[in-house]
Amino acid sequence: MPRGKHVAGGVVVAQFVPDESVVNLVLDLALRIGEVQLSSGAGASDVTATIIAVANACGLDRCDVDVTFTSITACCHRGPEHAPVSSMRVVRSRGLDYTRLAAVERLVRDITRFKVTPVDALKRLERITTAKHPYPRWVATGAWAGMAASVTVLLGGGPLVALVAAVITAVIDRIGRMLNRRNLPFFFQQVIGGALATGGSLAVVSTGWLGESPTLVVAAAITVLLSGLSVVGAVQDAITGYNVTAAGRAMEVALMTAGLIGGVVLALNMASSLGLPRVPMAEALPPTALRLPLQALAGAAAAGCFALASYATMRSLMVASAAGALGALGYGALVLSGAGPIVASAVAAAGIGFCGGLLARRLRITPLVVAVSGMTPLFPGLTTYRSLYELAVDHTATGVVTLMTALGIALALGAGVVLGEYLAQPVRSSLGRLERRLGAIRLVGPGWQRLEAHDNAV
Repeated sequence: MPRGKHVAGGVVVAQFVPDESVVNLVLDLALRIGEVQLSSGAGASDVTATIIAVANACGLDRCDVDVTFTSITACCHRGPEHAPVSSMRVVRSRGLDYTRLAAVERLVRDITRFKVTPVDALKRLERITTAKHPYPRWVATGAWAGMAASVTVLLGGGPLVALVAAVITAVIDRIGRMLNRRNLPFFFQQVIGGALATGGSLAVVSTGWLGESPTLVVAAAITVLLSGLSVVGAVQDAITGYNVTAAGRAMEVALMTAGLIGGVVLALNMASSLGLPRVPMAEALPPTALRLPLQALAGAAAAGCFALASYATMRSLMVASAAGALGALGYGALVLSGAGPIVASAVAAAGIGFCGGLLARRLRITPLVVAVSGMTPLFPGLTTYRSLYELAVDHTATGVVTLMTALGIALALGAGVVLGEYLAQPVRSSLGRLERRLGAIRLVGPGWQRLEAHDNAV
C-alpha cells in the first residue's frame, strides 16, 4: 500500500493508504452485499450500516454511502493527497429469498468478526447469489395457496371457500410466473392477478356450486397479492430519514396497489356487463372469544406459508408462524375490547415487531423475515375489496372512505412493526431504556449483531 502523510500537532505522521485495487475489491464486496439486502426489502438505513461495517472491517475507515431505491453508491476517501475511489451498483431485480438473505447475514457477521478475508468473502458471496432456491417452485405455489386458504379461515370462511381461494391463488401464481418469464411489467401482472381473483370467484359463485358470496375468496387473493409489497421498508425509510428511498418505495407500493385495484374493478364491471347475478358483499364473522384460538391458528398458518413461499429457512419459518399467531390473536383481542381496525392493527404489528426482534436475536435469524411474515395475515384484503365493490358496483362515495381506511391499516401495520423492533433493541442489549436515535433501527445488518456482541461481552 502507498504511504501517505498527515499533520498532527505540527508533526508529520505517516499513514498507510489502501491501493485502488484493494478499495475496488472491498467496495464491490460491500455493494453486492447491500444489493442483496435492498432487493429483499431491507431499509436504506440497514443497507447503509451494513456496507459501512463491511468496509471498516476490511480496512476502509472513511466511506460514504448513498442508497436510493434503484442504486447504491459508495465512496472511499484516502486522504487529501490521493483521489477518492467511488463505485456504484444498480439494483435491477427484486425478489424474496430469505434463505439467501440469511446466508448473507451470516457472511456479514463473519466479515465483521474478521473470520474471513475479502477475497474469500467475495467467492462465498458469489456462491450465495448464484445458488438455486432451497425449495422447488411448486412448493412456493402451494405455500401461496395455503396462505390464501388460511386468510379465508381467518376471515370466517368455511373449508369449501378456503379450497376455492387456494385453487384460484395457485392459478394466479402460475400465470404470474409465466408472465414474469416473458418480462411483463409487474404492474400489469397485478392487474391480471386482481382480475383473475375477482373474475374467477364470481364465475364459481355464478355456477351455484359454491353457494356462498365470493367476498372472502377475493379478499384472500388480494391479501396474497398485497403481501409481497415493501410496506415495512417504505415506512422504515421514511422514519429514519431516507426520504428519497422512501418515496421510491411508496411509489412502487402505490403503483402495484393501483394495478390490483384496476384489475378488481375491471372484473367487477365485466361481470356486470355480462349480466352475472349481483352477489351482495359478505361480512367477516364478528370477533368472539371462542374464535380467538382458531384465528391464532389461521394467522400462524398464513405467516408460515408466506415465509415458505419466500424461501425462508425452517427456523425462520417457525418463528414467523409464531409471530403470525401473536398478531392475529392480538388483533382479535383488541377488536373485542372495542379498538378500531387501525389502532388494533398498529398495536398488533408493534407486538409482532417487538417479540420478533427478541426471538430473532436469540435464534440468530433476521428480524425482517419475522416482521414481514408476521404482519401478512393482517393486511386489509377484505377492506380493500369492500371499497372497490362500493365504488364499482354500488357507485357510492363511501367506497372512498373505506379505501382510505384500508390505506390507514396498511400504514399502521408498517409503522407498528418498525416501532416494535425499535422498542426491542434496548431490551436485547440489556440497557433497560429506550434508544433515542431513530436512525438506529435495524431490521437487518450489523446493528443487531453489535448488540449481540455487547451482550456476549457483558
